[in-house]
Amino acid sequence: MSAARAEFARRGLRGARIEDITAACGLSKGAFYLHFPSKEALFGEVVGAFQSEMDALNARRLEAVERFVEAHGIPGPRDRVERSERYQRLVDLETAYDLEALELVWAYRDVSRVLVGGSQGTEFESLLWQVTNTQVSRVAQSFRRLQEAGAVDREMDPELFGSVIVGAYLLLSNQMAGMEQKPDLSAWARTLQKLCQEGTMPRLEVPRSVPGLAAPARAPRPPAPSTRRPQARAKTRSTRTPRNRP
Repeated sequence: MSAARAEFARRGLRGARIEDITAACGLSKGAFYLHFPSKEALFGEVVGAFQSEMDALNARRLEAVERFVEAHGIPGPRDRVERSERYQRLVDLETAYDLEALELVWAYRDVSRVLVGGSQGTEFESLLWQVTNTQVSRVAQSFRRLQEAGAVDREMDPELFGSVIVGAYLLLSNQMAGMEQKPDLSAWARTLQKLCQEGTMPRLEVPRSVPGLAAPARAPRPPAPSTRRPQARAKTRSTRTPRNRP
């Protein structure tokens, strides 16, 4: 599998050759055809493994969030504004699964690169977008539930939100494909959650009693005009008789 993935990443699906794959792993073409009828079938096996792991991850994530909601409820607007313990626990849970998803994308970054730029003219050309649309629908469905609970901004479009999140993963996957050194995926996961949580914050008038939030400064009032009449300076004439100059 590793030899096949390297060949697909180097030449694309159409340019990859079975003899190069078998030579890299010390097998004959006859041995190859005992397991796979074509190189497309082999690539389908690789893609299927990626899909299966991602589907399993999404299922575990959904189950974990469902358990959290049953035990603690959905954090509401005040939880998010006040950064309550319930809210922070949910953020930590979501961040952990974002990190696991990024780790999986990193492990299969070569496969993503082939699907994006090396599968044109094959049966896999539209597969990436089919998977993308499925993920967008999944994220949008979860977002609608949060909207119904009042936990996120109800004016935001769920499908657009899902497209932004899944699109970010596609771009990150494309960046990973060109990296030799593994990036700080923990920082990436925290950033994604920060954007998701704070960017979807519902509108809520923050009371002055919320700790850590200062009341907005008031503009200084202009001084009230004085009611006293200005005193006119008295014009005095000198009563002294001028001396005669010698």
